[in-house]
Amino acid sequence: MSKSNKNPRRINRSLLTVALASCLMVTAPAVLAQSSNATLRGKAPTGSSVTATNTATGLTRKVAVGADGNYALVGLPPGTYRVNAGEGTEKTVTLSVATSVTLNLAAGGAAPAPTGDATNLDTVQVTAPPLQEVKTSEVGTNVSLKQINTVPQLTRNFLEFADTVPGMQFETSTTGNSQIRGGAQTTSAVNVFIDGVGQKSYLFGGVSGQQGSAGNPFPQLAIGEYKVITSNYKAEYDQVGSAAIIAQTKSGTNEFHGEVFGRKTTTSWRAQTPAEEAANKKQPTHQNEYGASFGGPIIQDKMHFFVAYEAKDFVIPVDPVQLPDNFRATLTDDLPQSARDQLGPVSRPFSEDLYFGKIDWDVGENDRLELSAKVRRETGRDDVGNQTAVSASKNIKNDEERYDLRWQHYGEGYLNEARISYEDVLYNPTAYTMGNQTIYTNALNDGDQLLRVDATSGLAIQRKAQKGPSFQNDITFSSLEWAGSHVIKAGVKYKDIELTQSENSTANPSFYYAVADGQGTNPTPYQVRFNLPFSGASPIVTTKAKQYGIYIQDDWDVNDKLQLNLGIRYDYEKIPSYLDNVTPAEVVAALTGPGTDPAISATYAEQLAKGGVNLSDYVSNGGNRKADKNNWAPRLGFSYDFNGDESFVLFGGAGRSYDRNLYDYMGLEQVKSALSGYTLRFVEGGGCETAGEGNCFAWNPAYLNGIENLTGLVPSNVRTGEIDLLNNDLVTPYSDQYSLGIRNVIGEWNTSATVAYVHSKEGFVFTLGNRYPNGDFWQNGSQPWGHNPPGFGGLILGDNGIETKTTQLLLSADKPYTKESRWGFTGAYTYSHSKGNRGGDEHYAFDAATIEDYPFINLKAVPEHRFVFTGIYDLGWDITASAKLTLATTPPMNEVAPGSYFGGIPRPAAINDMPGQKFIIGGDIWGTRQLDLSLSKDMHVTDTVTVQIRGDLINATNAKNYNSFTAIWGDGTNYNPYATFNTGGGMYTPSRTLFMSARVFW
Repeated sequence: MSKSNKNPRRINRSLLTVALASCLMVTAPAVLAQSSNATLRGKAPTGSSVTATNTATGLTRKVAVGADGNYALVGLPPGTYRVNAGEGTEKTVTLSVATSVTLNLAAGGAAPAPTGDATNLDTVQVTAPPLQEVKTSEVGTNVSLKQINTVPQLTRNFLEFADTVPGMQFETSTTGNSQIRGGAQTTSAVNVFIDGVGQKSYLFGGVSGQQGSAGNPFPQLAIGEYKVITSNYKAEYDQVGSAAIIAQTKSGTNEFHGEVFGRKTTTSWRAQTPAEEAANKKQPTHQNEYGASFGGPIIQDKMHFFVAYEAKDFVIPVDPVQLPDNFRATLTDDLPQSARDQLGPVSRPFSEDLYFGKIDWDVGENDRLELSAKVRRETGRDDVGNQTAVSASKNIKNDEERYDLRWQHYGEGYLNEARISYEDVLYNPTAYTMGNQTIYTNALNDGDQLLRVDATSGLAIQRKAQKGPSFQNDITFSSLEWAGSHVIKAGVKYKDIELTQSENSTANPSFYYAVADGQGTNPTPYQVRFNLPFSGASPIVTTKAKQYGIYIQDDWDVNDKLQLNLGIRYDYEKIPSYLDNVTPAEVVAALTGPGTDPAISATYAEQLAKGGVNLSDYVSNGGNRKADKNNWAPRLGFSYDFNGDESFVLFGGAGRSYDRNLYDYMGLEQVKSALSGYTLRFVEGGGCETAGEGNCFAWNPAYLNGIENLTGLVPSNVRTGEIDLLNNDLVTPYSDQYSLGIRNVIGEWNTSATVAYVHSKEGFVFTLGNRYPNGDFWQNGSQPWGHNPPGFGGLILGDNGIETKTTQLLLSADKPYTKESRWGFTGAYTYSHSKGNRGGDEHYAFDAATIEDYPFINLKAVPEHRFVFTGIYDLGWDITASAKLTLATTPPMNEVAPGSYFGGIPRPAAINDMPGQKFIIGGDIWGTRQLDLSLSKDMHVTDTVTVQIRGDLINATNAKNYNSFTAIWGDGTNYNPYATFNTGGGMYTPSRTLFMSARVFW
């Protein structure tokens, strides 16, 4: 496949190496503050020192003011500080997570502490609102603890509040699973950093532990606040292609504080789903959540602890079990009664336990140690609904452990931070039902699956894991002076991770039964599919991946108005299972042996070459693959404060960021080659005509009595399965990001308007390698599925090539909550224009010969228009009301249009004419309309103990926000695509649901 699109990303490697090495040599004694810490910089009297003291923990940091009157305090944990530079300069301020803010300290009378409600990471109340970060090139927004504690919430996943940030979407599927998306890129491109440690899943991307999960990645009780950066982040952030989310956990303080809560909803507290309305049957469901946290001093001003626990016990309504739209009306009555009994509304159970603990210790004046641990345990059921009945679903086991030890040393003008971390993450789905899976299909078309029942697919039995240690050392030099003031950061990271990819699909054979309109279901299967292991190979692949990262960042205040943010990052990863892989000899023999029609192509390799596939790009000998060494990522930005008072700031940036190729895909090359796949057809079921010819057999009911009765029908120890081959020159997916915007402070209001463009490239994709004997990919409207490499299943090729181009207008306005005003407000609007050659989270592309042949279409990943508003208001009598309103147009459908409209060849296409696709005016507006309401009452039992009762009403208007559609492509002759709602399907949002909660805190 063509690799010509990779050359433009090449950068002069020698020049960048010299520049980076030189910078690191200059800054060798020190290290960058962790990515969740804050930096405080500004002007102070020359010759003085600036001292900052945390009001809750007693932590104190001090720095000398430079000769030019500039100072910078780096590595400050978010919280409230008393800051002074001598008599008459003291101020009390709050620093938010991952911010760099300005505070000028002038003599002439102490500034009074501003009053209000601020983010507080240390579980005590403070009276200083946070300083706003406006002089930064990053496109980002902070989410406060006040929002987390007050705004209505469906999931108690702290990431849900990122939904209020322009350009972000927090998505909860109809199965209850949640994911977060930045822009129109894949959800795997997000990375979350908690206390400076990335939570990336190297198997699935995104946040580790969220695959198939209705749970939370971290106990919300332990999160203080977080920042969402949607593009143009600084060089310290790695393995991210869309949004970087930086969270800070709570810590213990000099006083004991704690909290206990419980939250509940049940069947009678929610409205029926559309499927339940259609069936006039409501599934019993419930959601119970509870937890506690406690923190306090071990040694006053020196050592503190904090612990938290949260749990979930759910039974969640999911999409109904039903036939596909195009067969539902005609074939449902033709299914056996035992299958029809499994149709209709269904639910799934889920449970989770989350633990977090943290100890911090200030050892002397200049050193700080911090030890933390997180443990996650989940069980549940997944892959149920639509064409999969409960009996064919799978059980989920999701375990995660993370440990982190951090040492910070504060020297004269620098901060050194070293950390050792360890992670152990396991995703282990197993079969809900063991035995024979039954698959009903439209006639003998095994691609038109109507319903799966009776047992779980063997492919669902998996074990996927990542575990291992990492070491990171970072450096910050504060207030270096040269043509202005510099804060220079640099760091290195090494990670040794064991990755496991396993698909133990030798159990549970799948029997296929033909269903015909008006004729019922043939009682004899027409085929069976099953897998057997190949001796000497294992469907479990484990490899030791090594990751290296290095970066440098200069935040340069050229003068009081102009700041430049100049950074560069380099990452390298070595995955031995990919680099050292040797394509099995049997596979090479089949690919270089006779073609499927030797009269046209003598060899299969010639057959592929005629179709544009060069086998030498994929066949590996253990020495012809090299890791991608070109992952240089420059990140440049600026901000200009027109008035010098941060009231009107122009900012912008351009940069590159590398994500990663996911091991869930990269491990398939070995996993698939270890399994031999077999398809046997039966005369009595109509699958073939003459028993004994090829894979055609007479039916025997004994075949249903165990897979051992099938193994005797096939040759033993022969590779016959699907062939997955990866390109020998895989590169790392990345995105180029550009932005330009303005920030304004108008009284108590903060506003921002940004135009952002993100071009993501080299996303991983699997395509169909099969070709017809003459090299064609399409003949008579069909792909060459019947022209597999002789003796094997299909040829699947893994390449880079998925590409998206997204332009967004990001508008925001917020008025922070204060006790004086008694109210707060946030508003976010996102306009998106996004095109790509593959949408959503798709990584299979079998509807064109190569990914380069896919057209760029409007993507379904993001709506064109989206508003999110939140509001908080104190009603008096310790009663607080809050609301969240979400309005969004319906995104396009990305489907394959029938070939009858395009000369007989189906074509990937977008349907833009969607119900609810209009904006404000023009007919059917707003495909998603969700109003969430919350009301809480605080009751002060004593001076220190408060009981809170709260109700959250999600989707208060019970809006029908359908996410299931029926595509209409035209009248059979004229192409005129549009879609209609499937009113019996699922919804983007839950039906109206009431949650009641009680909380005791002290």
